[in-house]
Amino acid sequence: MKRVVVDPVNRIEGHLRLEVVVDEATGKVQEALSSGTAWRGIELILKDRDPRDAWAFAQRICGVCTTIHSLSCLRAVEDALGIEIPKNANYIRNIIEATQMVHDHIVHFYHLHALDWVSPVAALKADPAATAALQNTVLEKYNLNVKGPIEFDTEAYPKEFPKATTVYFRSIQDKIKKIVDSGQLGIFSAQWWDHPDYDVLPPEVHLMAVSHYLNMLDRQRDIVTSHVVFGGKNPHPHYVVGGMPCSISMNDMNAPINTERLAVVDASINMTIALNNYFYIPDVLAIGEIYVKQGYVDGGGLAKERVIGFGDYPDEKYSGTSNGDFHKNLLLRSDGVVENFVQGVDKAIFYPFEAKDLSDPDVLTEGVEHSWYDYPEKDKDLHPWNGVTNPNFTGPKEGSKTDWKYLDENGKYSWIKTPKWRGKMAEVGPLSRYIIVYTKVKQGIITEPTWVEKMMVDQVDAVSKMLNLPPEKWLLSTVGRTATRGLESQVMGYISKYYLDKLINNIKAGDTSVANTDKWEPSTWPKEARGVGLVEAPRGALSHWVIIKDGKIDNYQAVVPSTWNACPRDSKSGYGAYETSMMDTKVKIADKPLEILKVIHSFDPCLACATHLYDASGRELTVVHSDPYLRL
Repeated sequence: MKRVVVDPVNRIEGHLRLEVVVDEATGKVQEALSSGTAWRGIELILKDRDPRDAWAFAQRICGVCTTIHSLSCLRAVEDALGIEIPKNANYIRNIIEATQMVHDHIVHFYHLHALDWVSPVAALKADPAATAALQNTVLEKYNLNVKGPIEFDTEAYPKEFPKATTVYFRSIQDKIKKIVDSGQLGIFSAQWWDHPDYDVLPPEVHLMAVSHYLNMLDRQRDIVTSHVVFGGKNPHPHYVVGGMPCSISMNDMNAPINTERLAVVDASINMTIALNNYFYIPDVLAIGEIYVKQGYVDGGGLAKERVIGFGDYPDEKYSGTSNGDFHKNLLLRSDGVVENFVQGVDKAIFYPFEAKDLSDPDVLTEGVEHSWYDYPEKDKDLHPWNGVTNPNFTGPKEGSKTDWKYLDENGKYSWIKTPKWRGKMAEVGPLSRYIIVYTKVKQGIITEPTWVEKMMVDQVDAVSKMLNLPPEKWLLSTVGRTATRGLESQVMGYISKYYLDKLINNIKAGDTSVANTDKWEPSTWPKEARGVGLVEAPRGALSHWVIIKDGKIDNYQAVVPSTWNACPRDSKSGYGAYETSMMDTKVKIADKPLEILKVIHSFDPCLACATHLYDASGRELTVVHSDPYLRL
C-alpha cells in the first residue's frame, strides 16, 4: 500500500478532492473518497426572490455548461405556474441546448481529457508523412455511416476536414518542439509524460490528436453561435419565463431573428456536424480502439450496477413536467433506470421513471450522512421539494479547517449531498443515456424508436462490430464513458439541425410567436405552487425543484449531475459513481496515477480537485503536484 497526494487534479471546473488507497503490488484501488470542497449556496440566494428572475441566478451555478441550469430553472418555474411555451420557443431552446452539448463535449475531449491519452512529447517522435497517411486512414475507417435527418441541405460543399499533408504536420511538430525545448510547456504542462500508458499509441496518433487539440481551440467558439443569435450572448444567454426574448421578423433586418441571422445559425450548425463527423468521432474511436484492444476496459464502476436518466428534447410544446406531459413526446427517451447492464442487454433490468415518481418521497431523495449539512432529522433523507440547505462545516479528520491532511471517511467530508433513487446510488451522464436507450430499444420497451434513438443504437452496434465486442464489454469502462460523449456529440449536432428546420418551417407557416405572457403577472399565479424542471445536461440528469409562495420563491433545490456522480458514500447505499469508478481502476505507478486522472476526467467533472492516494497505515510517503501553478 502507498499513500500519494496529487494536488490538484487540473483541467476540470470547480473544486474537488479525491482520496484513494492503492495496493501497490496489484495496482488495485482499495478505498476512495470524493469530496466537493466548495459550497455553492445558490439555493439560499434564490430564496424570497421573484421566480421570473430565478433562471438568471441559477444559470450561474456553472460557467461551463452555461445555459443548462437556466433551462432547468425555467422548466421548473413554468411547471409550477402552469405556463406553456410557444412552439418557436421550444425549438429555439432545444437548438441552444443541443449546441451547448456539442460545445461541452468537444471542449471536454480535446482540452480537458485528451492529454490523458495523447502526449505532445510523444508527438515529437512521429513521422509527419506517416501521420498524413494515418489521418486519411482514420477518416475512412472510423466513419460510422450514421446520420440524422436533414431536411434542408444548405451546404454547397463540405467545408471542415482535418488537414492531411506532410507539410502541415511537420509545421505542427516544429511548433511543439520549440515549446518542449523551451521547458515552458504552457497549455501542455502538468502531466506525467513518461507514463507507460502514453506508449500504447503510436507517435503518429499523438501528433494527429495534438494538431486537432489546436484546431478545436479556434473552432469551439463558433459552435455556440446560436446562443448569441437567440440569447444575445455566450456564456449565459438570455431567456424569459414563458419562452424566449428574441422577436422574429423576416421583413425587418434589424430584428433579433431574421433570415440573415437564421443563416448564420445554420452555418454554425453545419460546421458543428462536420467537426463531429470528421474530427471528434474518428479521433475518439481511433484512440479508444487501440486502448480497448490492449485490454484497457476498467473504470466502469457504478455504471455496471445502475444508471438513471430523465429524458429530454420535447418534440413539440407541452403543458408541464409534473403532470406527465413533458415525457409524452420526447425525442430522447432516456427516462428510466437500468440495472445490471454488465450481464448484457438481455439480462439488464429496466425500471420506468414516471410523472408520479417526481413527487414520491420514496423515489428521489438526498442524504447528508457524509455531507457538511444538517437535516432536521439526522438519519432521514429528504425529497428535493423538502430539501434543506443548512451548511455545517466540520473540517477534515486530520489537519485544520483551512489546511486539510486527511478526510474523515467515517464522518462528514464533502459539500456535495448524496442523491438516491429508491434508496440506491446511480450514475448519470452520456454513458447512462446510451445504456438506457439501448436497453429500451433492444428489449422492445421502445417499439417505435425516434430517429435520435435509432441513431444511438446504430452507433453502439457499429462500434461493437468494429471492436468485435458486445456493448457491455467496452461501454462499461473509462474508454466507453469517453466514447459515448463523442457519439452523443454527433447526435446533438443533428438535433440542432433538426430543430432549426422545424423552426424555419413554422416561421414559413406564419407563426412568429416566441413567448407566452398570459401568466406573467403574479396576480395570475396560485398562492402556492411547486414545480420541477428536468434536463439531460452534458454531464447527466439534472433537476431543479422550486416551491413558490405568495409570489416569491419559498424553497429551491438543484440536484445536478455532479451531485449524483461525485457524491460521498452512504452507509446503506454504498459508494457514488466517482468513488466506485476509482475502485474499479488499476494504477501502474502510485506516484504517477494517470489512470485516476483518466477515469475521473471521463465524467467531465464540474469541479476542481486534488487527488490523494494513501496506504492502509495512513503514512504519507510522497506528494506529487499535477500543476505547479495551481497548488492549493
